[in-house]
Amino acid sequence: MNFFSKVDIPASDLRIDHKSNLVFIGSCFADNISAQFASRKFKVQANPFGTVYNPLSIAQMVKNIAEGKVYGDTDVFQDVCRDNGHGDNLWHSWDAHSSLSGHTREECIDKLNAATMQTRDFLQKADVIFVTLGTAFVYYLKDSGKPVSNCHRQDPNLFTRRMISVEEATDSIRETVTSIRQLNPNTHIVFTVSPLRHMSDGAHNNTLSKATLQLAVNSAISNITTVPSASSGTFPAVDYFPSYEIVMDELRDYRFYSDDMIHLSKTAEAYIFERMVSAYCDERTREDMAKVEKFLKMASHRIQDESAPATQDFLKKINAQAAQLETEIPGLNLNDEKRPVK
Repeated sequence: MNFFSKVDIPASDLRIDHKSNLVFIGSCFADNISAQFASRKFKVQANPFGTVYNPLSIAQMVKNIAEGKVYGDTDVFQDVCRDNGHGDNLWHSWDAHSSLSGHTREECIDKLNAATMQTRDFLQKADVIFVTLGTAFVYYLKDSGKPVSNCHRQDPNLFTRRMISVEEATDSIRETVTSIRQLNPNTHIVFTVSPLRHMSDGAHNNTLSKATLQLAVNSAISNITTVPSASSGTFPAVDYFPSYEIVMDELRDYRFYSDDMIHLSKTAEAYIFERMVSAYCDERTREDMAKVEKFLKMASHRIQDESAPATQDFLKKINAQAAQLETEIPGLNLNDEKRPVK
């Protein structure tokens, strides 16, 4: 008997393995899913500018990265609202998470430029870029009309906030694809809508926001999947992965949420990851993942006495199995798991 309707995931030419370079950008759901791949030793870069929830900010971020934007004095501001406890007020950027903030203007600018260059280099060799859209609500600075990625807990009177239209969201998604393809015409792009709810807006507005994103992705993808490429004739397809639909239709139970009833439980995240693996990884890669998981479980055993002969034998076994797996699985890197042996 079937107790739920399984969401159909259309066939895709996309194939992911341990040789693949994967980029995840967007909402915190992008962090959650990228962590699932990273924990299995895939090559991953996730949200170099921190979580970005709305399509406008994602489009601007990707454009800045693709164009190699150089941040300067006018791109950062000093927090005048809160002292950070060290006797100074941090410097922030409206384009980035507070993890890229600094104690000085120069430190903040250096972090922004380093993130831009590192991400640009990784995007140029990325095989797949996953873009997760979280909300259609956008904060704008009143004085300039600039959409911001992060408000940094500044005075609410500095901002206006509204839900963008389907057309605005669609244009932003197209801009994101254009910027990515200018930098790397051969990468595969996958959009998804985060299933995490924004209940501070109320249930109705959350539904409208998610529907806006879904309509925009559908509209954009239907018009951009077959644009010609000078290098290969056509660009790789732009896909949609139904994360939101999986949670709404297959996992429609509060036991799949964490205690706040907004974020997903670890079980739900693992299930969505399994559906991604089924869609984008072939049987050989799934077998390789099982081998890696088994090895990592063994390698994570706590060491009580490093000098004990039994421990040294165990470390030699870990190193030997790591080397063997790296030989068997192209692209796998287990350097972090290898241990020095006396």
